[in-house]
Amino acid sequence: MKHESDEADFADFAGARWGRLLRIAFMLTNDFHEAEDLVQVTLIKVCDHWRRIPDGEVDLYVRRALINNYRSRLRKRRVVQFLTSLVPERPDSGHTETVEHRIALAQALNSLSSRQRAAVILRYWDDMSEQQTAEILGCSPNTVKVHTRRALAALRTHPALATYAPILTGETR
Repeated sequence: MKHESDEADFADFAGARWGRLLRIAFMLTNDFHEAEDLVQVTLIKVCDHWRRIPDGEVDLYVRRALINNYRSRLRKRRVVQFLTSLVPERPDSGHTETVEHRIALAQALNSLSSRQRAAVILRYWDDMSEQQTAEILGCSPNTVKVHTRRALAALRTHPALATYAPILTGETR
């Protein structure tokens, strides 16, 4: 039986981390609704084990659960997704990126394997170390290095990101 303080602690944690987890899930799935579902399912599963998670490992545990749920969804996916070539415009949020930038990045990320994609997102978007990423992915830091190196090489040569090639390769004109 859960104690009220455990439920309150979990609710505080989930509320504080919701936005960050949703952004990670969106980068993984490239679909806002699927990302919300992924985070909700992950938090439901984490809630069931909340009392057993050591205090210093909560963020690591939740990220690992999120990545594992994402990979599990990929394996179990039986429904074909119908994607459009255009993303609907969103109100300007003050960011300089355009819809075209997001589409190009999404296309390039979709071309990566699930492990490469997860490694790149955790390392460079979520700003995690190789060790932290390895713990979440359940592999060695060297494997993370291999996944990120191969993923970055694939992104540098992806046609959707061709206009960004000088930026990605470090060349300046």
